[in-house]
Amino acid sequence: MSVLWERGGILGQDIAAPRRTLKAAIDCVGRGLHSGRDVRLTLRPAAAGAGIVFHRTDLNASIPAQYDLVSDTRLCTVLSLPGQPQARIGTIEHLMAALAASRIDDLVIDVNGPELPILDGSAAPYLFLIESAGIADHGGARETIDIIRPVRVENGEAFVELRPHQMPYATGLDLSVAIDFAAPAIGRQALTMRLTPEGFAAQLAPARTFTLAAEIEALREAGLAKGGSLANAIVVDGAKILNPDGLRFPDEFVRHKMLDVIGDLALAGAAINGRFIGNRTGHALNNQLLRAVFADSANYRLSRAPYIGAPMSLQAAAAPA
Repeated sequence: MSVLWERGGILGQDIAAPRRTLKAAIDCVGRGLHSGRDVRLTLRPAAAGAGIVFHRTDLNASIPAQYDLVSDTRLCTVLSLPGQPQARIGTIEHLMAALAASRIDDLVIDVNGPELPILDGSAAPYLFLIESAGIADHGGARETIDIIRPVRVENGEAFVELRPHQMPYATGLDLSVAIDFAAPAIGRQALTMRLTPEGFAAQLAPARTFTLAAEIEALREAGLAKGGSLANAIVVDGAKILNPDGLRFPDEFVRHKMLDVIGDLALAGAAINGRFIGNRTGHALNNQLLRAVFADSANYRLSRAPYIGAPMSLQAAAAPA
């Protein structure tokens, strides 16, 4: 058997997935994790092809959600405009993960300060906002980034990789993430999943950010984590979880790390088709991986995303060899 199939079409017939935005604007107010200040956030529909753009309403500055604008990865992922360090926006990874899982291509994100609200420390509240506003197809064709040869970045025992799918014409993003912390409450955890809207909502979105109790004092002395609390982060003290309600998943820590990976990879500008493998990764390595992928055009190709709502007969046509 041979498959007569082209990405985005069958024998010249266009069945590319349309780009998506929100049906209506929606907003919320929450506390910034590091500033401790109230932050107003509004998600607004954008024109087809606009991409994801953060708009600092207090500065009247627009910052595209692009991997090459990442300027800081020490405690979260921060974007800033070249030559304008004040035009920055941080703690974007949870919202970016929710947008990627919801397959939102075009959106304006108004925010009146330098960071997004932390909400409960997970992506679930952002997913709720997206679902409440509704999602609309609005023209144009979704592009995907197909990984066509392995790319790896290492830092000691930590590493990240993007690899092509093993099966020809496979689509989507498969993720395998492992973490290893000295704190007995975390230890070594590993998780493998395929990114789907349903899987993300049930298995990853509720997973919260976490920190070690021993690090909190140093963060606050540095003027950070002023808005952090047990209401928006898991706090680990050795073998103990200090949150009264405990964990949402036995392996909530690696689930949140995978959530962060999805948010960081969303800065590629289009959905990635390939396999991500990460060990002890963080925001810095995730961003370095994207920079390494796009440093050489032989690593990837741009394709149209097939319309996943089409019947199987329209997604692949088979003919005798």
